[in-house]
Amino acid sequence: MFLELHLIQNFAPSNLNRDDTNAPKDCDFGGFRRARISSQCLKRAIRETFSNSLTDLSANNLALRTRQLVNETVRQLQAQGKAAEQARSVIEIVLESIKLKVKDDSKTEYLLFLGKDEINRIVSLCLENWDTLEKLIPTEETPKAETGGKKGKAKAENKEALPKEISNAMLNLMDGGKAVDLALFGRMLANLPEKNIDAACQVAHAISTHKVNTEFDFFTAVDDIVSSSDDQGAGMLGTVEFNSACFYRYSNVDLNQLKRNLGDDEDLTLKAIQAFVKATVKAIPTGKQNSMAAQNPPSFVLVVLRKSGLWSLANAFIKPIHTKQGGLDLVASSTQALADHWSKLAKTYGEDEIVGKWLISLDDLENINPALADAQVENLSSLTQKMMEQLKPNNGGH
Repeated sequence: MFLELHLIQNFAPSNLNRDDTNAPKDCDFGGFRRARISSQCLKRAIRETFSNSLTDLSANNLALRTRQLVNETVRQLQAQGKAAEQARSVIEIVLESIKLKVKDDSKTEYLLFLGKDEINRIVSLCLENWDTLEKLIPTEETPKAETGGKKGKAKAENKEALPKEISNAMLNLMDGGKAVDLALFGRMLANLPEKNIDAACQVAHAISTHKVNTEFDFFTAVDDIVSSSDDQGAGMLGTVEFNSACFYRYSNVDLNQLKRNLGDDEDLTLKAIQAFVKATVKAIPTGKQNSMAAQNPPSFVLVVLRKSGLWSLANAFIKPIHTKQGGLDLVASSTQALADHWSKLAKTYGEDEIVGKWLISLDDLENINPALADAQVENLSSLTQKMMEQLKPNNGGH
């Protein structure tokens, strides 16, 4: 079973997702330049929405992506009465034993995506084996040296001296910790490929339904304290690039993969699905928001449950949308194009694999395109309620 989300979202002038030159990201699609928001940016916004505004999930069902694992575990060990330096040495010994390297600045070699419950269990493992681990801490300071020097030798000796049952326990607890965002978006651990988690979710780059031009805002900042009559004019000036665009957003979730990633926990899987839909609808990137406040919710949301045969509707916008089409505004024209494309796909390939579909729209689809009008519900709560009713196990769900 798969879940699909299709959104039309129009943003006021903004720079939500910048490239390396601080310009709004864009791309070529259908032979025209389009505004773009990267999938990574959208996933980050969804994860932030999980933790900041949803009550469906507990903190332990979320994950952290960080290089600060050592500092985080040291903080928790200190709360249990352990000395900071000893705690730091202990956690480094444990991480090195499973090939997770720690740099001299106590940061891990690369970003680790770990469930909060995984981190808590790492702390518990250290506490349960504290006496054994403490004995492996060098009794005198080991000077920093090049690889293969005293420090490298000490680390190698500690790794060899660590009882196998501790390193095995550390490996066994690296299971994702039933973190919903980790189960959805997956992870790759370069040094521990056996602990990689296949993402249950695919998120497309959002693209504008129309061609777009980048504009420039020339700004000045005035110094509030003028020291002399010669100190005139602006204290700072510059330019910021921005655009305004109506985006098509698409994502899907493999519900069977999600359930496997969450340890076959049926209840948590259902909560995760509901939370993902709500978070995707509410998620808005934070780029330049203090300057432009483009807080615009989606104008159209379509949720589809299907057995197989995923459909992105991006090709509805190969030909850029124009506001002159049918006298409709940009959002309504984009919604109409999406509904038209859905009708063509349904006619060509059929809807036998579709279990259910529900949508919300700021516009009445009967006045735009009746192809999806029968799926329109009143609000987001109604949409998620009907979706969850269909997903209940006794209703033949996932």
